[in-house]
Amino acid sequence: MRKSNPDTISLSKNKKAFHDYEILEAFEAGIVLTGEEVKSIRDSQMNLKGSYVEVTNETAFLNEAHVSRYKFSSSKEYNPTRRRKLLLHKKQTLKIDSAISQKGVTAIPLEVYLKKGLIKVSVGICRGKKLYDKRDSLKKRDQKRDIDSAIKELRD
Repeated sequence: MRKSNPDTISLSKNKKAFHDYEILEAFEAGIVLTGEEVKSIRDSQMNLKGSYVEVTNETAFLNEAHVSRYKFSSSKEYNPTRRRKLLLHKKQTLKIDSAISQKGVTAIPLEVYLKKGLIKVSVGICRGKKLYDKRDSLKKRDQKRDIDSAIKELRD
């Protein structure tokens, strides 16, 4: 998982992914975009819900990621959910391809962020959680929140 860095600005997060999936491994990838898509994403007009990563001919693609049309764009033809190429090292692409060939494992975008002026995508290799795993995650999060608030009260 990517650590929080002051040089990066989060533009869009796939919050549902953290609830529905167990993240096994994460990769940072560049993405091939048009000019109006870059402007739209910088305005946080991107939705990763329901999107996934697919590997074809040793090339990774981001599918079903919705990038809204830029409001000042003059072009008439625009497909907001088009297939976008991801820029990864060959070893990373092969690792993702071999992982998603296993049963129950998929690759999904976790976050889109700005790093040193470039738009990057965090791609996670994920395994779906069962209902009881989701409940357990929520329970642990609530317990952690209660502990943190109790510690804060003791300090005050």
